[in-house]
Order: sequence, then C-alpha cells, then structure tokens
Amino acid sequence: MLADYYGQPRIGPLFAAVSVGFLVSALGTTQMALLVREMRFRRLELRQITATLVGAATGITVALKGFGPWAIVGQQLAEATTSTVLLWCVTPWRPSLKFSGDSLRRLGGFAGYVFGENLLFQAGRNLGTLLIGRFVGAAAVGVFALATNVILVPFTRIAGPLQQVFFPAFSRMNKDRERIADVWIRATRLIAMVAMPALTGLVIVASQFVEVVLGPRWADAVPIIQILAFVGLIQALQTLNGEVLLALNRARTLFRFTAFWFVVTTSAFAIGVHWSVKGVAVCYAISTLVVEPVRTVITTRALGIPVMRFVGSLSGVAQATAIMAAVLLPTREALTAANIPSAAQLAILVALGTAAFAAGCLIRAPEVMRELRRVLRPSAPAPAPS
Repeated sequence: MLADYYGQPRIGPLFAAVSVGFLVSALGTTQMALLVREMRFRRLELRQITATLVGAATGITVALKGFGPWAIVGQQLAEATTSTVLLWCVTPWRPSLKFSGDSLRRLGGFAGYVFGENLLFQAGRNLGTLLIGRFVGAAAVGVFALATNVILVPFTRIAGPLQQVFFPAFSRMNKDRERIADVWIRATRLIAMVAMPALTGLVIVASQFVEVVLGPRWADAVPIIQILAFVGLIQALQTLNGEVLLALNRARTLFRFTAFWFVVTTSAFAIGVHWSVKGVAVCYAISTLVVEPVRTVITTRALGIPVMRFVGSLSGVAQATAIMAAVLLPTREALTAANIPSAAQLAILVALGTAAFAAGCLIRAPEVMRELRRVLRPSAPAPAPS
C-alpha cells in the first residue's frame, strides 16, 4: 500500500524489511525503562554507542557492496538488534506469565496519554515526508530528508540521553516545583549554548557546508537546511519541557498540546506542498513559531513561574550568538569576494565563529560560563576520616 501511495513499486520490500525493527526494538522496551528508572545511564549510553557503531558499520558495508537503499535498512535493523540484545544482557528482568490488573489500572491512564502523545508526535514528524513523496516527488523527499538529518538528528541524539536523565530526576523532586524550575532553566540554558551558535552558524555557512561536506550535487538542500535550522533551534529549547510535564503528572496536558501541535503541523505540511519542498519547509517553520511558545507557556504555568523568567535566562546566550553572527557575516562576504576555496572558508568561519561566541559569552553571558565550569569541574575528593 505504501509503495502504491508513492508510485514506487521498488520500495515495498524496503518498507517490509525496515518494519521488523519495530518488533525488535519493542522487545527491549521494558529493560530500557527499568534502567532509566534506576538511573543507570552509563549502561544505557554504552549500549547506544555500541549499537550506533554496529549500525554504521553495517550500513556502510552494505552501501559499498552496491545494494543502494538497502544500506539504510541494514543500518537501522543492525542498530535495533544490537541495542535490544545488549539490553537483555545488562538487565536481569525477564518477562513471565504473571499479570497484575492493579498495576494496569494504576498506570493505564498515564501510560495511555503518553502512548497517544508519542503516536501523534511520530505521525506529525513523518507526515511531511509522506506528503512530499506523494505530491512533489521522490527527489524532493531526498532533499528534505537530508536537510532534516543534518539539522534534527544530531540534536535528537543529544536530547535522547538528556531526557532519559532528567525525567527520573524531575520525578524524584516533583514535590519541589521551584527546584525543578531551577534545574530545567539551567539545563535548557546549557542546551542553548550549543544549539544557538551551532544552528545560527550553520545558516551562515550553509553553502560552504553543503559543498564541502555533502557535495555540490546537494546544492538544492542549502535553503532547506537554512530554514530547518530555525526549526531545530526552537525545538532544541523545548527539549526538557515534556519531561517536566510528565514528572508533574501532567500527561493529559502534554497529550492535548501534542494534539494541537499535530493539527497545526499537518495543516502546515498540507499547505506547503503547493510550493514544493521549500514551501513545506517554510510552512513548517511558521507552524513551529506559532506552536512551540505555547509549550513553553504550559510548562512555566505547570511549574508556577513567569514565562519571562525562562526567556530572560536565555538572553545572554542569544546576545553572544548575535555577536558571533555579526562577526561571521562580513567575514563570509570578504572570503567569498577573495575567491577563497570553500573548504578553507568553512574552516576559517567555524574557528572564528567559535572564538567570537566564546568571547560573547564572557562579555554577555558570564552565568553560562560559570555553569559550564560547574558541570565540567571534577568532584572534590571526599575528606579522609579523622
């Protein structure tokens, strides 16, 4: 049915094969949840690192053998299988035939809202690709998927571990909302310290990045990457909002917001396909600008703090990013006018941008530098017993 929808008979077997990954991943869900609840993140991350490396090696090998898109399928299946096997190896829990009706009733409502929220979120994230493939064409899907991977996948890899860490941490302090608010703001500010300069810088050097890293044949992806960088920046600042709401037992509120997000995002994609893949990206960015502030307001209300406290905490990082942009924009124009090779331009702009942002943080966001030193400073050794 999916192959018929796209008008591409060759993708039927690809969909059938990759769907096995859902079953494989599901077999490790309980083990993962137990490790998260026990805050055994070292095991979780070692497992993810190993699975990612195995998946990458498999995908590259299959690609080099000339099997084309089967490399993507092989990468995903190898990563899912490795992850699940390792989860079973590092956790003692095994399923049994015992069933607890009390546990089901106690957790059913909360779990139902969480499941519905996840379902709507995944559907909304993938709907754009489905509509582009159906109404614009397969080549446009490739451009949009590449831009999405460049922007969103790296931050998804960062967000995943952070969400796993902070959800049980927030849950353990859910009686102290002021403490949750403080930790949430500080953690989001550190995320912003990475996301703001990285994505703003990518907008500025997108042409050089695509030519050097991806190759000139992906030149059409440049404007899409620049537009989606805006989306990625706003979404990065919402990384921990869902975990706060769940820790405060606001699963129903989160579900209702995601339903609102789904309707707005779906409408944006449906409108955007009338102007090809670039139209989809622009409409997606507009919908993000409309919807995501609502998520922030909901989170601050749940915590009982003013929304400007959250916005103000990011002011210093935003100013440091603006300083970086003010340095990079004329430098890029000067390097282009001097016909400097793209690879050299990219290296110079990345180094200069990093230095400019660091200087901007020292001037306009000293609290961020203090927080970073606090995070990176090794724990002091315990005093010797007297």
